[in-house]
Amino acid sequence: MKKIISICLLFLALCQVQWAEAHAVITDYSLKIAPIHANTPAKVELSFNSQIELGLSQIFLVSKGDKHQLLSTSTGSKQGQIIIQVPPLESGDYALRFKVFAADGHLTEDVIHFSVSK
Repeated sequence: MKKIISICLLFLALCQVQWAEAHAVITDYSLKIAPIHANTPAKVELSFNSQIELGLSQIFLVSKGDKHQLLSTSTGSKQGQIIIQVPPLESGDYALRFKVFAADGHLTEDVIHFSVSK
């Protein structure tokens, strides 16, 4: 009986490890080292720990007044990388709000805040 319980607990533990890896987690983004300058179009790179279903994902630019603008995206050269086309922006505070689907279908939502300066 103890063996069966031990095997069941081991199986549940292994399943939880798989679930933890299933969600797309952002691992890096280019705004950390390459800020966006005012009145200049830019590209922002987001890197995730898993492959992303770009056709099912959305990335919005959030500006003052909680205005949301859907941005154009493309896949990057690395697995899990998304390239975002950001239009010219005036100086101020903004955010990128994203909803991305991992290749296994799990949804991840998050927000990255950033500032644009001259």
